Amino acid sequence: MRLRTALFFTLSVFPILLFSQNNQPRDIPVENLPSEVRQVLVRYLEILTTSSSLEDCAAKFRDIAGGSLVNEDGSLRSTVPQFALKKDFNDVKVYAVPPVITRVNTARTNRDGYGSTALRGMVYKIWIQKKDVSQGMPAPIAIIVPEGHPSITTPKVIGIGNL
Repeated sequence: MRLRTALFFTLSVFPILLFSQNNQPRDIPVENLPSEVRQVLVRYLEILTTSSSLEDCAAKFRDIAGGSLVNEDGSLRSTVPQFALKKDFNDVKVYAVPPVITRVNTARTNRDGYGSTALRGMVYKIWIQKKDVSQGMPAPIAIIVPEGHPSITTPKVIGIGNL
């Protein structure tokens, strides 16, 4: 009987425990999202919704973009406006503004980006809800709080193109 119980635990319960511990997201309560990160999220959505054109959007977005979205001189990488920013610019109209945040996941990164604009720090992956929840799942936007960079000290958007 003990062998059967041990075998049952090993084959059924233990893998579930192992899976849940190793793959559990590092979510935090939405209300624990740092205010400076929330402000950058709101600013990004404002840029998307108030810009008169994609070019205007890209010019405004440059100030809050970071990591692999920018070149070493701080300009947007050439593919960002053409693809990821264009997608968000076109699709933001189906999302709630101000944002309704449904989930926040955190992760630490040692490097996002290239050369002098590479960043390390805490990344907040923030899921925002659509105006009409029946239109689909929330989409994430990633924002990093830089650590140890000599000149980049404010949170930067590093993950877009999912709206």
